[in-house]
Amino acid sequence: MKITWFGTASLLIESEEDRILIDPFLTLKGAENHPSLLSYIKEDSILITHGHFDHLSSVPKIMANSDATVYCSASSARILAKRGVDGDQVVIIHPEDNLIFGSIKVKVLRGRHIKFDKKLFQKTLLRPRTLRYLSNLLYLGWNYHRYQRHQETLTYQIEAEGKVILVLGSPELDSLIEYPKYVDMLVLPYQGSSTQITQTLSIIQAIEPRTILLDHFDDAFPPVSVQMDTKPLKKLLDGWFPDLPVVKPTAGKAVTLL
Repeated sequence: MKITWFGTASLLIESEEDRILIDPFLTLKGAENHPSLLSYIKEDSILITHGHFDHLSSVPKIMANSDATVYCSASSARILAKRGVDGDQVVIIHPEDNLIFGSIKVKVLRGRHIKFDKKLFQKTLLRPRTLRYLSNLLYLGWNYHRYQRHQETLTYQIEAEGKVILVLGSPELDSLIEYPKYVDMLVLPYQGSSTQITQTLSIIQAIEPRTILLDHFDDAFPPVSVQMDTKPLKKLLDGWFPDLPVVKPTAGKAVTLL
């Protein structure tokens, strides 16, 4: 299996014969990574974890140039309908659903969204670069309420070629859900909280994955996002889990899961 990260939470997961795309997002001015529309429109199946701006807002543009099918929660589907996406291209999914994309099997699990850290948000906006990206800030403010749905956050358990990948849409677990343990790879977002390290540690202790792939650590929509320093996390995990590989991917470069 191959996993390609394009930036933010955008992932392409490939088996030898089949591919699925998760949370495709076209970044804003000044972003650290710049995936092109061409990176996304050739895919047939798109899965969405939740309806926030950085997970859903690029989908209407992608769908206008693609014949793909989008799989998402009912709340995300309603947002897409308001943005003009043809309902025939959208499939509403629910926790415990099982999806098959050729050789790739996906079990839909209920997820949970991290609570926004208001103090961290305010601290981020007080940086001098906020004026430089004022147009981005206005755009994000305009879209904030249009992409506000995270009550139906989904997690995906993906199986192919004898491997299991667990993809979190947000770095938090639902305490009422029994998630799979010892997965071959845990895809773990790393942004949005001043207690990110301790939250990440608790997720790893609960799942006990064989490999971790970080995503969402990049500066994708300045001035609200930041480039996360992952070195403190790596140092902590080296102490707690010295044999656990942690992959910080390069945008656009595939990671092979052996």
